[in-house]
Amino acid sequence: MVRKNPIKTAKIAKIQLLLERFDGNPILKPDPKHFWETKAVFNPAAIYENGKVHIVYRAIGESDVSVLGHASSLDGLHINERLDEPIYVPREPFEGASTAHPYAYQSGDIYISGGGGMGGCEDPRLTRIGDRVYMTYVAYDGHSHPRVALSSICIDDFLNKKWKWKRPVLISPPYIVDKNACILPEKINGKYVIFHRVFPNILIDFVDDLDFDGKSRWLVGQYTIPTRALSSDWDNLKVGCGPPPMKTKYGWLLIYQAVGSSDESRYKIGAMLLDLQDPTKVLARTKTPILEPLAAYENEGCKYGVIYPCGAVIIEDRLFVYYGGADTVVGVATAKLESFLERLAEDHKESNPMSLPVNPKTQSFEMPDQIEGFCDKCRRVRLIRNPRHIILDMRHAIQGICPVCGNKITTIVKSKSGIDEDMVPHQIKTKKDGKLPK
Repeated sequence: MVRKNPIKTAKIAKIQLLLERFDGNPILKPDPKHFWETKAVFNPAAIYENGKVHIVYRAIGESDVSVLGHASSLDGLHINERLDEPIYVPREPFEGASTAHPYAYQSGDIYISGGGGMGGCEDPRLTRIGDRVYMTYVAYDGHSHPRVALSSICIDDFLNKKWKWKRPVLISPPYIVDKNACILPEKINGKYVIFHRVFPNILIDFVDDLDFDGKSRWLVGQYTIPTRALSSDWDNLKVGCGPPPMKTKYGWLLIYQAVGSSDESRYKIGAMLLDLQDPTKVLARTKTPILEPLAAYENEGCKYGVIYPCGAVIIEDRLFVYYGGADTVVGVATAKLESFLERLAEDHKESNPMSLPVNPKTQSFEMPDQIEGFCDKCRRVRLIRNPRHIILDMRHAIQGICPVCGNKITTIVKSKSGIDEDMVPHQIKTKKDGKLPK
């Protein structure tokens, strides 16, 4: 069932800002000829290089493992080339790589990551900095928390389809579900800026370099762009970055995805303008979604009512936003750039732009070894083995397995503070003065 547009009041209509769907959507569908992308192709990253839009999309096929494919477009709308083989597959244990087969792994089924697949490499974002293309994505091994991973490739190799990706490393800490990561294409005060999402907010980190070791140095979430506070706000439940922010004369244009409590089964798309010198400050933020899941291909698939942006480019005077529809296909929506930015800057201006440092108490880390939960199979309370913090139906919970029968056990946590203050053995210190790191 496809929902119709809700009736807007005159005031809302005046300030509403919208992307326009391409009539030829979806531009990418699952391909039955390729075993690795027979079920779903979605959540596409995009960069514009050498007169082409290069789309790197998540694909799920017969193995149910997420790999990444490549397609390109000369006009940003029509696909001119699509490769027969994936360009990126799981290589490390934290991606679910198995010694038996590079596209398969052994799953404990503790946590099912987004998209309904069986883990792997998910939801990429691409940023070109100098002569390298950096890719952030979600790495999921099939049983522990999905985390942010980083790899990169020389731009010449990327354009020549020589997929010599650097060995990936994890950059977000263990025991935390961290997603939606992207890198700003320019340094700020000599530091790289990384956006990511720990439920329910967007987090921002400033780092000296991108040489993470995957062992001891993690993103910590120094600043936050939070959900809106009012129950009537369309993005008050959770928010996450879409494509890497794009530089404009009005500010950094950030396309984001969000869920609201009044319609919590559907993902919608919004836009922000961030200060050019301090991207932790939100100058403007859409009061209503710029795109909602209304088309059939956004509601008929693996997940109803989902539009999920991971890529965007600017070609001449037009903005192109690439997104996954219903976790099954790829769509694109566009807008005339100048008028879009003007209306965003004027009609959706934030009254008090400010940096919001993260309070260390809002961060979650390793769960304690002993937590009890009720096992439905044994019909009694057991100590949960391998406890992990998850989000279940928009609520915080601890999940693991029964030590006797191996059944999955989940126990709801009453509040986030219960996790942070009672269960966290240590906290990361962050700046509290609201100033950017120097």
